[in-house]
Amino acid sequence: QVQLVESGGGSVQAGGSLKLSCTASRYTFTNCDMDWFRQGPGKGREWVSSISSGGIVITGYVDSVKGRFSISRDNAKDTMYLQMNSLKTEDTAVYYCTGCDYWGQGTEVTDSS
Repeated sequence: QVQLVESGGGSVQAGGSLKLSCTASRYTFTNCDMDWFRQGPGKGREWVSSISSGGIVITGYVDSVKGRFSISRDNAKDTMYLQMNSLKTEDTAVYYCTGCDYWGQGTEVTDSS
């Protein structure tokens, strides 16, 4: 079964950093454009950022994370990343990766402040 698995979430104080990973199994996502989404408590799912199959950031970032988050990928490892710095309370959410119509189950990021 094709899977995307997110990892790296956790509880972190405001101002801290986390690096999320999204790893593919049983399928190569090398040729897929990929995205990060998030869903905060009581909120709808929100697009965060996109990256092309060649590693180009396609459409930037949602305004609320610009200058703080960075998307990247390592196609040799079939893995995508989201480096999150200067985290804020409002970044609390379940973060999902998606590519080629597949979605992961999400990894949770919470504010421990």
